Amino acid sequence: MLVVAMTTDFSAQTIVADTAYRPKTYDEQVEQFEAYPNADEDIIFLGNSITAKTHWDELLQMPTARNRGISGDTTFGLLERLDEITEGNPKKVFILIGINDISRDFPDEIIIENYTEILQRIKEESPATLVYVQTILPVNESFGIYKNHYGKDDHILKINNFLREMKKEKDVVVIDLHDHFLDANNRLDAKYTEEGLHLNAKGYQVWAGILKPYLNE
Repeated sequence: MLVVAMTTDFSAQTIVADTAYRPKTYDEQVEQFEAYPNADEDIIFLGNSITAKTHWDELLQMPTARNRGISGDTTFGLLERLDEITEGNPKKVFILIGINDISRDFPDEIIIENYTEILQRIKEESPATLVYVQTILPVNESFGIYKNHYGKDDHILKINNFLREMKKEKDVVVIDLHDHFLDANNRLDAKYTEEGLHLNAKGYQVWAGILKPYLNE
């Protein structure tokens, strides 16, 4: 549990963030991941449910693609299981994480700190791995389903702006997914989703197309 005292020009605010939260399937899925063989040709897709909800090997037609997404995961959960990724010294890691942190009202500064630690650890523990960071996707509140994720576009933009700037300082490639999925109202385009948060088949095809140049590097 993390307690953060935040002060604005008008008032002081204390935020209690349940950083110990892990999805119900977290331990089981991490155990499965640890049981799978590793290879230095692996291409890892690391993240939450948006990563987890597709078969990357089939979507990309790449037998070495590995899905390491866990539905509901946060940057804290990803840090906790990062050893399973780095111990295999994979060829590439594609990271998309943070929307669940935002939905749980984790402060932006904490999310940014966690991102920085994730990248530092990968570089220290698996220095040959090429790291690709993807900006957080927009949401669409008109569907009315994932209410904890709504009304937080400013936080998505703040984290994404940090990620875009990060490429100037860190040895990573930043892939700007966010803008590819916007509609005219700056929401997740309805043609790419069935419920306003996760992508549908068409959305994953768009994502695959964006990734194509980076997969062939």
